[in-house]
Amino acid sequence: MTSKIVDRCAKYIFARPRLFNFLKPIAAKYSDLKGYRKLGLLYEDLYREESPTVQLALKRLPPKLAYDRAFRIRRALQCSMTHTILPKEEWITSDEDVPYLSPYIEEVEKEQEERKMFDAMVRK
Repeated sequence: MTSKIVDRCAKYIFARPRLFNFLKPIAAKYSDLKGYRKLGLLYEDLYREESPTVQLALKRLPPKLAYDRAFRIRRALQCSMTHTILPKEEWITSDEDVPYLSPYIEEVEKEQEERKMFDAMVRK
């Protein structure tokens, strides 16, 4: 339910260039203030792995992406345990913070919807 509202809001904002240009610097600053990039994490590294959809998507990741994700999470945990942040050269920039897990999550969600549709079919 919440993701549908977010999707609707995002479409509304992207359809209006003035609003998008106004909100873009605010969103960038907000992302910087969150602090996950200072630990070397991408936004999608923060997704909860307890979700069955995310678990299936993680299983579908290519080995390179899965290894990179595990490395980033371990490095962030090490920084957290030592109460440090990475050197500024190793911070993730907004250009590097691109979605890598979303396509797989969308694919899993579409398959789940399709499965529900087929399960709900009635034979006449």
